[in-house]
Amino acid sequence: MDKNKEVWDEILGEIELEVSRANFLTLFKRTALLSSQDGVLTIAAPSIMIIDLLQRRFFDIIKKSVDKHVGEGTEIIFVPKTSPAEELRASGPLFETSEKTEAIVGHLPRVRPDFTFANLAVSSTNQLAYVSATTVAKKPGVTYNPLFIYGPTGVGKTHLMQAIANEVYQKNADRKIIYITSEEFTNEVVDAIRTNSTAQMKRRFRNTDLLIIDDIQFVAGKEKVQEELFHTFNILVDNGSQIVLSSDRPPAEIKKVEKRLMSRFSGGLTVDIEAPDFELRTAILLIKAKKYGFNLSMEVAKTIAEKEQDARSLEGALLRIMTEAEAKGVLIDSSLAQTVLEGKSAKKTYHPDDIINNVCAYYKIKPTQIKSQKRDASLVRARQIAMYVLKKDLDLTYVEIGNMLGGRDHTTVMHGVEKVEKMIETNGLGQEILGIKNYDSGKLADY
Repeated sequence: MDKNKEVWDEILGEIELEVSRANFLTLFKRTALLSSQDGVLTIAAPSIMIIDLLQRRFFDIIKKSVDKHVGEGTEIIFVPKTSPAEELRASGPLFETSEKTEAIVGHLPRVRPDFTFANLAVSSTNQLAYVSATTVAKKPGVTYNPLFIYGPTGVGKTHLMQAIANEVYQKNADRKIIYITSEEFTNEVVDAIRTNSTAQMKRRFRNTDLLIIDDIQFVAGKEKVQEELFHTFNILVDNGSQIVLSSDRPPAEIKKVEKRLMSRFSGGLTVDIEAPDFELRTAILLIKAKKYGFNLSMEVAKTIAEKEQDARSLEGALLRIMTEAEAKGVLIDSSLAQTVLEGKSAKKTYHPDDIINNVCAYYKIKPTQIKSQKRDASLVRARQIAMYVLKKDLDLTYVEIGNMLGGRDHTTVMHGVEKVEKMIETNGLGQEILGIKNYDSGKLADY
């Protein structure tokens, strides 16, 4: 056996015991010891991005093991396996978007063509998930199957999953790809049972090359859905098809899920996306402003990013500032952003009924309807948007919002807020919410 490989395997064996399986498979597994001479250890890693993660997050662990097997005082040097040009093509931009989406021919149902790797803001908080997702997109069904991505709402899970779909589709438009939420998957299972068409439903999901299910935590407690998902899962993996799942929590923390299905969730690679750091928050703001057709300067983006720590509050802050600029007919600058952000707490003096009335006026429904138990699609949409605005702009509790909207359970409100958050990311609902806030300026002149 090659001496360098033998030494490095011993070092990796110790490191594997000290890091998570996800980190080891994604960051360490594909490294190699190129040379060890004159007190210098040269280690090759797949990319500059991975080298950055290894040096910042795991250098002490690596150094301890290297000192033990090679000798104390050994200098460690990392080099990328890819060329600078290849690395540039492989990495996502931080503060600018790309026009690469124009290269995508056709359109995948339920998948936004602009949700690509090139248009994803990447920093240390989502870098591991980004690397994992790009690896899966290059060789679906070969590594990390399933890929399970978890993290709080608004950190880019949907963007990352749809980027995988777009990448696979761009390379081969004949691939059968399904992107679906767990709620939609549940509805299809229920409808298939109701209409006695389960065979057709099974063929649809079990004959796909790439199955992506968003918000998998909502299958909890649904026995028939879990049973169908379990069998579909096994068939797809046996056929070499790729499965990608997302959740707001790791597999082990999803309650009321069968052990056999939980085992499948955890059988591949599980990676998390953390709340965005300052750099990523700034990048997200620049990208979203461009989506709305606003030219936001770097300084203004930094001003907002410094004030807003929560990922989802970024878009809300941006919408408030855009609304203020449109109402006053002025350009967005740091002074305007600072004024709007500092005045946010004062807006809590508005009565929640004003917001409910504004939503009702926009959708031409009555407040009694939005508070009723009716489940018409138009009422559900308006009701969930009201929940979102009450939560994000007035910072009311889920219980308080539920009581205001007909005595609904706090979990219903939580689901409604999360659904609107998802729709803002996937369907451009943010522009509609901006219109709602501008709709009846007599009620909410300073809103």
